[in-house]
Amino acid sequence: MDSIDTELAARIRNDIITGTYAEDERLSEAQLCKTHNVSRTPVRLALRLLEREGLIRRNEGRGYIVHSPSVDDILQAVQVRGHLESLAARLMAQASDRADHLPDMAQAIETIDALIETGSVNDEMIRKMQAANRQFHSTILKACGNNYVGYTCEQISHLPMLAVGSMVFDRAVFETPEQLERGLFRLRLGNAQHKVLYEAIEKGDAVRAEGMMREHSHTMIEYIRIFEKRDANLTVADLIAFSGGAH
Repeated sequence: MDSIDTELAARIRNDIITGTYAEDERLSEAQLCKTHNVSRTPVRLALRLLEREGLIRRNEGRGYIVHSPSVDDILQAVQVRGHLESLAARLMAQASDRADHLPDMAQAIETIDALIETGSVNDEMIRKMQAANRQFHSTILKACGNNYVGYTCEQISHLPMLAVGSMVFDRAVFETPEQLERGLFRLRLGNAQHKVLYEAIEKGDAVRAEGMMREHSHTMIEYIRIFEKRDANLTVADLIAFSGGAH
C-alpha cells in the first residue's frame, strides 16, 4: 500500500497535470489540508515530492507555486526516455542471462497479436494491450543489468505518455471501418518492431536492438507532432486522453 503522503502527492499531481490548478497558482498547505482532509505532515511530504518532480517550485515568500508541464515538456521527456530505453535494449542484448527474460517478452508479443486480430478497439482491449506493452518494455528495463536506467525512467514516469509501456490510442481514427483498419495497422507495425527487438536481443545483436528501440520509441514523438498539427491548442490533458484514459 502507498503511504498517505504518496497517495496525496498522486492526487495533487493529477490535479496539476489535468489543469485543476493554473500555472503559477500558489498552493496553500492549509487549503490542501482542508481539501484532502489530512494533517499538515503528509501535505508537506507530498509537496516535497512534487517539488523534486518539478511540478511545483518554492515561492519567494511562503509555500509553493504550480509549474504545470507543457506539451513541449512532454516531448523533451519522451526523447530522454527513448534514449534510455535504447540503451537498455543494447545492454540486454549484451547480457549473459538475457534468455531467462525472453519468455516474458514473447508472451507480451503474442498477447498483443491476439488482441489486434480481434479487429476491435474498446476499453477492455486497450487495457489489456497496455498491460502487455508494459510487460514487454519493463522486461527490457529490468533485464538490462543497469539499475540506473530504470531508476531514471521512473523519475519522469509521472508525466503523461511517460509511464513504462505507454501507448497512444487516437479514438478519432476508429470512427469508420477504414480508419479502424488504419489504426490496427499502426498497432501491427508497433508489434512488428517488438518482434525485431526480440530477435535482436535473442541473437545478442546489440547494435540492431538499440537502433530498433530508438525507432520504436520515436513513434511517440511522431504521434504528438501529428496531434499538434491537427490541433494548435493541444494540451497535456489531450495527451492524457490519447494515452488511453485518465492519468
